[in-house]
Amino acid sequence: MTFKKEFWTLLSIFLLPIILGTLFFYLNPGYFSQNTVNYGQLISPVIVTEESDIELNGDATLDGIWTFAYVTESCDSLCDKAVEDIKTIRTLINMDMRRIQRALITKDGSSPSQEDEELIFASINSEELSSKLASFPKNSIFLIDPIGNFMLYYNPIDINVKFVLKDLKRLLKYSRIG
Repeated sequence: MTFKKEFWTLLSIFLLPIILGTLFFYLNPGYFSQNTVNYGQLISPVIVTEESDIELNGDATLDGIWTFAYVTESCDSLCDKAVEDIKTIRTLINMDMRRIQRALITKDGSSPSQEDEELIFASINSEELSSKLASFPKNSIFLIDPIGNFMLYYNPIDINVKFVLKDLKRLLKYSRIG
C-alpha cells in the first residue's frame, strides 16, 4: 500500500463512525427519547414549589424526604383506594420506607374513611400551583422529591403497584438526597 492509501484508510476508520453517529442522531432525533425505563409519567419541566405553596397540617415537612401525594378535590371511595395503594407501596419498599412519606392534598379538607396516623393532610395555597396541577388528570398520585418539586405522576385508576415499586427502587438507589 502506498502512503496515500494508508492515510485515507486510517482517516476513514476514525471519521466514519463519527459521521454515521452524527447523521443517525440528527436524522432520527426521537429514537433516544422514546425509550424510557420509568412506568410513571415524568413531569417535564418539573413543577417547582415554594414552602408557602402547600400548607401541611401538624409539624410535617416536604424537605429532605420523598413524598407520595394524592391530589384531589374531596376524598371519596377512589380517594380511599388511592390512599390504601400508596400505603401499600410505602410498606413494600421495605428498607427504604423511612425515606418516603405519604400525603393527601385536598381542596375541601376532607379525609379518608379509615383513620391513618402517618398520612399527612395538606392543602394548596397557591393559585399558580393549582393551575399547574389542573393540567394533569384529576385525582393523580404525584411523587414529590426531597426539594419539593413535583416530578412524576401516576393515574390511580390503573395504577400497578409492582411498576411503581420498580420506579421507586430505581429512584432511591440513584438518589443522593432524601
